[in-house]
Amino acid sequence: MTMSELPGAVGAAPGSPPPGVPRKGTRPRVGAMRRSEARTGIALISPTVVIVLVVVIAPLLWSFSLAFQRIRLINLRDAGIIGEYSFDNIIAVVNYPGFLEVVLTTLTYSVLGTAGSVTLGLIAALALRRTFRGRGLVRTFMLLPYVAPMVAVAMLWRTLLDPQFGFINHWGQELFGWDDPIGFLSNSSTALATVIVFEAWRQFPFAFIFLLARLQAMPGELEEAARVDGATVSQRFRHIILPQLLPTIAVLAVLRFIWTFTSFDEIYLLTRGGAGTEVISVRVFDFLTGRGDIGLASAQAMMIAVILVVLVGIYFKFTAKRQQDFQ
Repeated sequence: MTMSELPGAVGAAPGSPPPGVPRKGTRPRVGAMRRSEARTGIALISPTVVIVLVVVIAPLLWSFSLAFQRIRLINLRDAGIIGEYSFDNIIAVVNYPGFLEVVLTTLTYSVLGTAGSVTLGLIAALALRRTFRGRGLVRTFMLLPYVAPMVAVAMLWRTLLDPQFGFINHWGQELFGWDDPIGFLSNSSTALATVIVFEAWRQFPFAFIFLLARLQAMPGELEEAARVDGATVSQRFRHIILPQLLPTIAVLAVLRFIWTFTSFDEIYLLTRGGAGTEVISVRVFDFLTGRGDIGLASAQAMMIAVILVVLVGIYFKFTAKRQQDFQ
């Protein structure tokens, strides 16, 4: 005799659903739960949205508005969002003496500074990927150019490169027989190259950190198999290591290019934009402080954003597919 046949036995009622399946009319209110989760999500992100709107979006819109108005510091308090808009500032920026030279200098500084910092970071990461005594201390010293205060390192470089009492010129004349001291930061033939070297030296630890992390995450079996097969160091780097690093290098190149293109303090502290080192950000500062022309400075700053959008768009147009193939 089965349990269901016993008198008074507790069994499943005829037509009842299997255990674990809710009865008809007791289905959870999925729609209400989703609405509750949506409200919770909105409540959580609302502070961030408000901060971004106030700190980022509103200043950008205000700067964009100023770029099309003839506004100077003296009448800034009377400026509003609704005003007399025109393209006079854009035309004045383009026709300002040396506009093309400044754009070319900015591009040269950005491209070479980015390439130098990523290259130095890659060399440092490859050199320090293996374990050796004191590796942690060496890695710590590698970060000093990046974490040191900008004013301090810029003044240090200016002192070392000074043509009268600088360390570099002194030893250049003593050891290499220089006839005359070299004005690295005052001579138009060497100033731009010097600030590019400074930018590469200052920013290479950023690339070093990311590339070293990617190197340590690589599986060692492929490289070990290539070593057993007789591949040289250059062959292992070109065919095994570099393809795995290319996505990381691409991201680093984009970030560093954007930051270098808009950088101001490095060049201003070293040369004040003189000796052929004036970049767009320095010109924006000169328009704002030297001439007190807020409209012209805003127009120049807006052109920085436009140039960056165009260049980054071209980059993603031609390289995004390649990055996906490598990944």
